[in-house]
Amino acid sequence: MYTKIQVVLDATEPAKLAAFWELALGYIPEPPPKGFTTWEDFGRSIGMPEEQFGDQAAIIDPAGAGPRIYIQRVPEGKTAKNRVHLDVRAAEPGAPADQRAQLVEEHVARLLRAGGVIAWRANDIRGNSVVMRDPEGNEFCVT
Repeated sequence: MYTKIQVVLDATEPAKLAAFWELALGYIPEPPPKGFTTWEDFGRSIGMPEEQFGDQAAIIDPAGAGPRIYIQRVPEGKTAKNRVHLDVRAAEPGAPADQRAQLVEEHVARLLRAGGVIAWRANDIRGNSVVMRDPEGNEFCVT
């Protein structure tokens, strides 16, 4: 049985949100399928109307370990708290607490500069973590 997942995010600006999550996760833009120079070329080959170009973006883990992140345009903005969220690990599990705290704060600072905002700080079983919102308001944790 083949079970591979992708995480799908709704967005009003897919490219902008993809750039934020590339930084957050250390991902890269997914290259177009073999035989195509751009995603637009691929879109044309499958009959996608040009006005739909840019309605989606996909990013991938360059090491191939993490799930693909697919970001799709939707007409409405976010209206409620996420029922599922991502935890972005800034430090290896088991890292010394002081090193972990420093790595978390450094990553939070990068994400703030990229348009993220801090929702609140939590002290949980994993130690200190920072709950943030991406540029479209989706909650996630930096741990």
